[in-house]
Amino acid sequence: DMSSDTKAIIGTIVAVAVALGGLFGGLLTVQFSGINARFDDVNARIDDLRTDLSAEIATVKADLSAEITMVRGDLRRFDDRLRAVEVAFGKVDQRLETLERLHLPSPDPGE
Repeated sequence: DMSSDTKAIIGTIVAVAVALGGLFGGLLTVQFSGINARFDDVNARIDDLRTDLSAEIATVKADLSAEITMVRGDLRRFDDRLRAVEVAFGKVDQRLETLERLHLPSPDPGE
């Protein structure tokens, strides 16, 4: 048989162990809830960053698309003006050839 002192010591040790286990479990719960809150905060910040970056990328794409459209229009106008210059130069060249035939003597056949 165990003495009453032995039973009291064992009961005290069991009670302290249960109390420490509960305290340790509570501390772990608090720590994990804090860590989970931090993870949730980081996830929210990442989502906000992703949203901001997506909006910025969409803005840059729209601006770039508008710039490309403007450059294409400028190139078309430049091409049209260059074509008009080529046509005008061709007309001047034809007139010059006509004037040369009419006003310049033809070369001697021996030359």
